Amino acid sequence: MKIIFVQLYCIVQIKKKTWFILDIYKTFNMSYEVFNFLRLMSLFWQAIINSTITHNMTFTKTSQKFGQWADSRANTVYGLGFATEQQLQQFAERFKEVKEAARLAREKSQDKMELSTAALNIAAPQDLSDELQSPPVMCVNGPEDKLFRSQSADITLSSEKERIKKMLSEGSICEMNLEAELFSLQDSNAKLVAALHEANANVEQWKKQLAAYQEETDRLRDQVADLEAHGAQGPSDMLKDELTQSLEELENLLKAKDEARALDIPAVCVNVFQELEMRNVELERRVQNVEQNLTSALEDRERAGNEVQRVVQILDVKIFDLNDLRQSLVKLINK
Repeated sequence: MKIIFVQLYCIVQIKKKTWFILDIYKTFNMSYEVFNFLRLMSLFWQAIINSTITHNMTFTKTSQKFGQWADSRANTVYGLGFATEQQLQQFAERFKEVKEAARLAREKSQDKMELSTAALNIAAPQDLSDELQSPPVMCVNGPEDKLFRSQSADITLSSEKERIKKMLSEGSICEMNLEAELFSLQDSNAKLVAALHEANANVEQWKKQLAAYQEETDRLRDQVADLEAHGAQGPSDMLKDELTQSLEELENLLKAKDEARALDIPAVCVNVFQELEMRNVELERRVQNVEQNLTSALEDRERAGNEVQRVVQILDVKIFDLNDLRQSLVKLINK
């Protein structure tokens, strides 16, 4: 007896294309009984998977941790998922051992049946001859020959039936295996189609983000042009150079984004987008600082202009007073 942890799956009855998990990992006992089959029981000896493993069954590994087999008697395909690949290999080896033991036991039972049939064939003519109390030779050989031929025909017919049953069983198992493989391929195809749709949606989203970043770049370029147009009123050339450098970095990042999208490398695209967003935020912050500094400089210039105007007015008044004083002095001198 052997204990192993397995994961139970069940095929969807409506579509019959996908498997879903029945329960969490459970512990099972694999026991080989005297009737040449293997039963999977829980720790409390409840038949969770009531499948009889015979000599003509095959355990198929469909993935690293998942396997399945077809039970023609129950008309069911059973699937088991394991925690590790090693447990799956152990179960497959145990399955093979039980299958081989069932085959040997079946061959032994067939040999015993053939021996018993041959013994009956030998004993039947003797009993018949005793009951007939030594009839003539012609009468004895005729019925014995007919009886032997009838028994031989029955044996041949039964063996032919067994062969036909075996062929039908193997054909049913192959059909179930092919059907299970078809379901697995259809499931994989559906997953690939879903992944393709998701990738297309991501590409469309990246295109929209790229267009938004390009618009933002144009807006920032216009702001830099406005700042350069008001260069005489700007705070300093250093800030303009810094803005120009940041704008060039942003354009380089956009070019890198275009190249990454042309190469179809999603990871690079994501990194470029993240870096581009960070640069965009930094550039917006710098533009805001420049705008604030420009506003402060304009206010200082306006205050300085007002102060100059006030001084000019005062000087005009003083000059007017001095002119009056000069005229008064001239009049006094002339008198």
